[in-house]
Formats: sequence, C-alpha cells, structure tokens
Amino acid sequence: MRNLIAVAFVEPVTEGLEFPRDDWPLHITLVKFDVVAPEAAEPAPDDPLADRIAALMAAPVAAALGSSVAVRGEAGFGRAGSIPVSLIEPSERLQGLHDALVRMVAELPGRIPTPGYTLEGYRPHVSHHGERRLNPGDVVVLDRIALVDMAPDGGHATRRILRLWTDAPA
Repeated sequence: MRNLIAVAFVEPVTEGLEFPRDDWPLHITLVKFDVVAPEAAEPAPDDPLADRIAALMAAPVAAALGSSVAVRGEAGFGRAGSIPVSLIEPSERLQGLHDALVRMVAELPGRIPTPGYTLEGYRPHVSHHGERRLNPGDVVVLDRIALVDMAPDGGHATRRILRLWTDAPA
C-alpha cells in the first residue's frame, strides 16, 4: 500500500523536497489516500504509480492553479480541539479540486482513510506549526499544488514531494 496526499502548499517548496514528518511546510490538505502500488520485478529509477496519479491530477490541478482563497478564522481540530488551525473560506474552485481528487482516488482504485472529511465533510484549513500560521483575512493563492509521498522508500520519518504544479508569475 502506498500512502499519498495531495496538498496546496502556502510556503515555498520544490519538487523532490524531503522534510521530517513533524515539520511540514504550511499547506491545505486536498485529499489523503492509499493506493496499491504495483509489484515491480526490479527497482526502477522512475515512479510509474506517481506518474499515473500525476497524469490523473493534471486537469483538475490546472483548473484550480492561480485561484485565491481567504482565511476566515481559527478553530481547534483533533482530539478535544487541541490542533490549532486557520480555516479557509469555502471556495468553489478549491472544493471542485477536492471533489475531483476524491473521484480520482475511487477510480485508481484507492482508499481514503478518513472519508468523513471528504466531499460535503471537507473543511479546508491550514494547521499552525509553532509560530508559523495564517491569520484571518490573509489571502492565499493556490500556486503550489503537490503530490506527496507519506512514506518515501518505505520509511515513515520523512515526506517527499513527488510532483509539484506551480503557477509562477510571468
């Protein structure tokens, strides 16, 4: 099983960036999912599963790149509201991207471990990370959308950006 996540980073990142599991750049989770990785007879330098998923993600990501979302307030998520987050205002383009990615996971076939937080249960937010956080009224441009491996090379201590779509200003 391969553990992957699609996110919109709100801090600068690069494709291939690897970071500790407890030190993520600020991001909006789009959908977290698992998918069965095909068995390879020999290790390959490329990643055919990531290539396939990236191809499926390309059109919905392109439709959302460059759109803006606003921070509307704060909340506490998790057990007893212990995880402080900045809530993102509802956005048709962000919701449309999330919905398309949920459909993609079903078509892979894949599995979403937290289905209650998808579709009408989707609550986009950015978790605070120490002093790093977004504030109510901040506007974020969706200009760094990524596919991230939650266990690169089978290890769970780090995360790796497999594909990064950007909408860099000209």
